[in-house]
Amino acid sequence: MIWLVRHAQPLVAPGVCYGALDVPADVDATQQTARGLAQRLPPGVRVQTSPLQRCQQLAQALQVLRPDVSFHAEVRLAEMNFGTWEGRRWDALSPEALDAWTNDFWRHRVGGGECVADVMGRVAEVWEVAMVASLANVPQVWLTHAGVIRAARLIASGQREVRTAPIGQRPHLAMGSVGVTRCRRFGWKMRVDRGRAQSLPGCSAAKSGSRPAESAVSPS
Repeated sequence: MIWLVRHAQPLVAPGVCYGALDVPADVDATQQTARGLAQRLPPGVRVQTSPLQRCQQLAQALQVLRPDVSFHAEVRLAEMNFGTWEGRRWDALSPEALDAWTNDFWRHRVGGGECVADVMGRVAEVWEVAMVASLANVPQVWLTHAGVIRAARLIASGQREVRTAPIGQRPHLAMGSVGVTRCRRFGWKMRVDRGRAQSLPGCSAAKSGSRPAESAVSPS
């Protein structure tokens, strides 16, 4: 089993672009998430975490509650780097800049930072290693971000490329905002923003004691 867990509510103003921007998370929300995870994670679980502080905070809080768990920082689990867009308001970006991404969703380097192909590629590398470990029945947790979780979901479903943003949706909203996801070899269970439970075909929605963090934009 692989648990894909998003960090708690980040301390950033609504509508601000933050991907690689290293913003902290709310301390109380982080502790709440850690308590929920500590009660549910199985023995012997291996945790990999994004190096960004909003995920490191969760890892540190969880380590206090579960000293039996091993933790490893994994830079490939960081959120998408939006380059010069980081820290700017989405509504302050020019329509031309957003259109350039929409028109080349897969390869356009947003703000001179990463493109979607970069993110999907690095997440796929970690995913392949995780699949090998899952065959040995080693439970795993990723403490990461909405964009990475969305990429992992696509990879798990067999989709390795995302050439176009969804019709009628701005590209920065295309990745989707999620909370806690559990992935088994033959199915998904998940909980997403604002209490809406969704699942992929053949799976039921999962219950989780931790409240999913909200986000003004999808990557976080």
